[in-house]
Amino acid sequence: MNTPEEIIKTAQETIAIEAQSINGLIAQINDNFSASVQLILKSKGRVVISGIGKSANIAQKIVATLNSTGTPAIFMHAADAIHGDLGNILKDDVVICISKSGDTPEIKSLIPLIKNFGNSVIAITGNVNSFLGKQAHFVLNTFVEKEACPNNLAPTSSTTAQLVMGDALAVCLLESRGFDSKDFAKFHPGGALGKKLFLKVSDIYPNNEKPEISASASLKDVILEISSKRLGVTAVTENNKLIGIVTDGDLRRMLETTSNFDSLQASEIMTTSPKTIEKNTLATEALAIMQSNNITQLMVVNDHNYLGVIHLHDLLKEGIA
Repeated sequence: MNTPEEIIKTAQETIAIEAQSINGLIAQINDNFSASVQLILKSKGRVVISGIGKSANIAQKIVATLNSTGTPAIFMHAADAIHGDLGNILKDDVVICISKSGDTPEIKSLIPLIKNFGNSVIAITGNVNSFLGKQAHFVLNTFVEKEACPNNLAPTSSTTAQLVMGDALAVCLLESRGFDSKDFAKFHPGGALGKKLFLKVSDIYPNNEKPEISASASLKDVILEISSKRLGVTAVTENNKLIGIVTDGDLRRMLETTSNFDSLQASEIMTTSPKTIEKNTLATEALAIMQSNNITQLMVVNDHNYLGVIHLHDLLKEGIA
């Protein structure tokens, strides 16, 4: 068993070898790459990505990245393709084949069939002189000097290079399409990422109580309203217009400076011009306002009409804080 020091050294060497391999790809980006991007952009069909072994695993990841960034794509295993799955390929589809050697039997069987259908083929391969490299319409070279595997056998550097080349394709395609954060939100509605891009204040605040008092409310009424609604704040309104707020902090400061509480009204202790947010604003903007002002709640308004409260705890619960 290796010592901790030896384990750390091996990990560092692995990362260094793969980093060097990736850096080597920069010199391989040429007219074939730009032509591949333009071919996909002009295509009326999808991108069909195929591979076998570890390359098939990389193909599935690239398919997922393309689909999530506005380029329709499907995965087709190279072995299954020659046993019936060729029917997945439609007339206008662009096919990307991934293979380190470019000479596997499955690839040799598959490429002539695809070309007979009239589909364009893009190769992602580490051997431009292979069968795949010579038969493809465009070749993206992912040659690496060596695998990170000490035996130079297990696909490591080579599959990382394939993955990065796929990411480069996806990013160029999304930029060319003008794919922005709004488009991204459409494809990522679930999870924390989707919430950051999609969730609005109006989706959250109705779940809270709506603390509210008049300017003439007594100190007792203020305390009861804050306590019962459990948001650490109450709005002070006049004809449903927000004119101020009273927070737990306002009450504490009042206790430090005032000895006669009997005649106090909300208007005497409230904070005027409180921070507000419109109901249709993204929840992430509410978080940014809270953080920049070191506060934990915002008054939700619509054209100055008081609607409710959004609290930092709401954003934490939604997983966007």
